[in-house]
Amino acid sequence: MYYSLKKGGTLGNNPEWLIPHMDRTMNMYERNKNYPSVTFWSLGNEAGNGYNFYQTYLYLKDKEINSMNRPVNYERALWEWNTDMYVPQYPSAEWLEEIGRKGSDRPVAPSEYSHAMSNSSGNLWDQWRAIYKYPNLQGGYIWDWVDQGILEKDKNGREYYTYGGDYGVNAPSDGNFLCNGIVNPDRTPHPAMAEVKYAHQNIGFEAIDLANGLFRVTNRFYFTNLKKYMAHYSVTANNKVVRSGKVSLDIEPQASKEFTVPVGNLKPQAGTEYFVNFNVTTVEKEPLIPIGHEIACDQFRLPIENPKKTFKTSGPKLTVSTNGDNLSASSSKVNFVFNRKTGIVTSYKVDGTEYFSEGFGIQPNFWRAPTDNDYGNGMPKRLQVWKESSKNFNVTDATVTMDGNNAEVNVNYLLPAGNLYIVNYTIYPSGAVNVAARFTSTDMDAAQTEVSEATRTATFTPGRDAARKEASKLNVPRIGVRFRLPASMNQVEYFGRGPAENYLDRNAGSMIGLYKSTAEELYFPYVRPQENGHHTDTRWVSLSTGKKGLLIQADNTIGFNALRNSIEDFDDEEATGLPRQWSNFTPEQVANHDEAAAKNVLRRQHHINDITPRDFVEVCVDLKQQGIAGYDSWGSRPEPAYTLPANREYNWGFTLIPLK
Repeated sequence: MYYSLKKGGTLGNNPEWLIPHMDRTMNMYERNKNYPSVTFWSLGNEAGNGYNFYQTYLYLKDKEINSMNRPVNYERALWEWNTDMYVPQYPSAEWLEEIGRKGSDRPVAPSEYSHAMSNSSGNLWDQWRAIYKYPNLQGGYIWDWVDQGILEKDKNGREYYTYGGDYGVNAPSDGNFLCNGIVNPDRTPHPAMAEVKYAHQNIGFEAIDLANGLFRVTNRFYFTNLKKYMAHYSVTANNKVVRSGKVSLDIEPQASKEFTVPVGNLKPQAGTEYFVNFNVTTVEKEPLIPIGHEIACDQFRLPIENPKKTFKTSGPKLTVSTNGDNLSASSSKVNFVFNRKTGIVTSYKVDGTEYFSEGFGIQPNFWRAPTDNDYGNGMPKRLQVWKESSKNFNVTDATVTMDGNNAEVNVNYLLPAGNLYIVNYTIYPSGAVNVAARFTSTDMDAAQTEVSEATRTATFTPGRDAARKEASKLNVPRIGVRFRLPASMNQVEYFGRGPAENYLDRNAGSMIGLYKSTAEELYFPYVRPQENGHHTDTRWVSLSTGKKGLLIQADNTIGFNALRNSIEDFDDEEATGLPRQWSNFTPEQVANHDEAAAKNVLRRQHHINDITPRDFVEVCVDLKQQGIAGYDSWGSRPEPAYTLPANREYNWGFTLIPLK
């Protein structure tokens, strides 16, 4: 019946339906009135407003006069008088900041927010920074708790979770829309749980003077003194603890105190970063919580700037050659081959070890397997040009030369968006390879773009301007490269944010540290397969057999994925053998399964049993990947701070260093 207060617009404003409304509310009250855990009442949800809800509100308020005077809330009342709280749905961090700053005549607590559908929950910490800042903001209710999937086995005995559309023929469904919790159907936490825990922790840390180790600790509890817990701190040089201590902080509820960590006399060292880490643990057993459980943590990087760590560059003399489409740099130790026809590094061999599996070497990559939020905001269709830019490469110019003792392979790619991706490889006699990439702005100017004449001619031909103009309005899902290593190089060690996957807009609860895992363990099985396993702010990552392998050393920081599957495996559009998630709500919809219209718009009936580990490890190395968003899953895009606008220039790089 929807929400209109006009006659017939909603049952909530139709007096003929007063008795059912009253009956429901009276039953709710009598059933729950004596439970101390019931702190406020609700008139319902998404059912319009009007006369019937005015009466149910007055009924509960009358009952509470001689009881506990508990508040009454109702989402669809909005700012009307028959709710003691304003409980909107799916507000942004910007909206929370605005209403917090302006103030309100009643508490604000979103009844639904941070839609946790699959790989989601972006911007949660931004929302909570506003909530902690303003007293009229009093939290919110994440939608939802658990993915509502049903455990089944396929004909091969592989388990998977079903969802809407998996039963019957042309049955009405919302597809996997009810798989929108922060835990899987079996209650395995989603990686986003780390962000939820961080946002909700009852102890806050704030740097007052990092250089001198001065911090402010805030007790967010309302009834508990922090002396009940033990606060631990450590100062680390990369991942090595150089100083540590613990203290019981006597801080009253809702109060703060300053606290100093000894950070003096820390000397700069090449390749070393210093961090202050906090964690607070229980010292006595509590209901459901054991002794020693971490209830809060935080981390701060100290402002001690250090020179970069160098790597070995010397080795047998290199020579360069061109053989057809292959540009090579080689020696008795090293063989590096770039194919200008395919635009791919087809071989990287050092000391007899071939690193690239089946010729699938370094190549541009701007695409990710669309998440549910991506589908909800139209990203697969809107940003399709970046998927096209990640295959069938157009190399306008490629050269191989010697520069002193080093070999240089310089490659210019003209992308379908009309801009350039320029990748320069420096091959050192030791076998190390530096990769320096430049993504030119879609607003680039011919006169100011330093490229070869061949590239200039191809880039600034008539018609390319229109492509660049259109692409300038877009964001890029990621800016990076990808390549495949042998499956045996599945041992992963990295220094960056972890241990769970994290993204630009969901990494506050992921501390920088040294982590060890495997390519198999870095995969997260979302009920509907999609982008997963990314890690931000990575300084370096290595992949090895346990002995031989490859170290990827960032020039600054990088993001990475390292999985036993390809991007295509998680991309619904590539799963052409699976049916679409047709809604089938009307006979007309059943009769009109328009595959052409559904392309890059509708998801498929894709499940975890469709994902089988491949005989390689696909590594994606990125300058950055855009955020995953999460205010809702039907329109919200990543916030501007967590995007990569195409009309900007980006320069980044990393070095490959063979491990023995």
